[in-house]
Amino acid sequence: MNVYINPEDREAADQGGSQSLRAQRQLRELILAGELAPGARIAEVALVERIGVSRTPIRAALLRLEQEGLLQALPGGGYAVRVFSEREVADAIELRGTLEGLSARLAAERGAPPEALAQAGAALDTIDAVLRHSALDDAQWQDYVAANELFHHVLHGMAGSAVLARELERVVRLPFASPSAFVVQQAHAPQARDMLIVAQDQHRQVLDAIARREGARAEAILREHARIAQRNLREAMAAPLPGRAPGVRLVVPEAPPSDPLAEPPAPRGRGRPRKDAAAH
Repeated sequence: MNVYINPEDREAADQGGSQSLRAQRQLRELILAGELAPGARIAEVALVERIGVSRTPIRAALLRLEQEGLLQALPGGGYAVRVFSEREVADAIELRGTLEGLSARLAAERGAPPEALAQAGAALDTIDAVLRHSALDDAQWQDYVAANELFHHVLHGMAGSAVLARELERVVRLPFASPSAFVVQQAHAPQARDMLIVAQDQHRQVLDAIARREGARAEAILREHARIAQRNLREAMAAPLPGRAPGVRLVVPEAPPSDPLAEPPAPRGRGRPRKDAAAH
């Protein structure tokens, strides 16, 4: 049965959807840029004025960012900016590495489409061109991020699994779990370009493994590839708090583990200590 939809209603719905997406994108940027403090309650009215949309798209954006994990719903209503433990972020990176490794193995075993291999190779050619520079400026860093994200996006679809592609899309939206999450954060580190060169070699190796139908090799390379992101996380967290990138300030360091061999403090009893029974 055909259902008639008034063109004006359709246009209003399209505009509402685009406003929600714009509000979601700008609100995410405000959070990751440190404009909204970790743990701070979100004021809808202030966001309406700041982003320039009505409350309906703002509420839709808040709900979506709560689903992504950047916000948490408060018991009394409303939302607050989430604070993440270092372990949560590390687990999200590990999950991405596991899923990407599985995707690469299936792509190798099933045979990746030639056009996907060519598109991924073109993205790596762009990265090679960027890394020919001995020092990268901001524009070149952005070129690297765009090409890196394109490579991983193409990689996610090579297995031909809608289920796996959907789960990968979900996990890379987790805070700090995307392939380029800590790349720009480390842009000014002395060894930053060296780490990109190592990562690029892994990109080339995994693409070669997929093309050669070597599933176990492709999976192992991408699992190892995620360890670079883990190292970037540790180095970002090791920076002094005032010097950390704004987004990293949402991550709380793990407390150092207690020493299991350390003696517990002696109990503080009342009165005189009892004599040892063996003394009698």
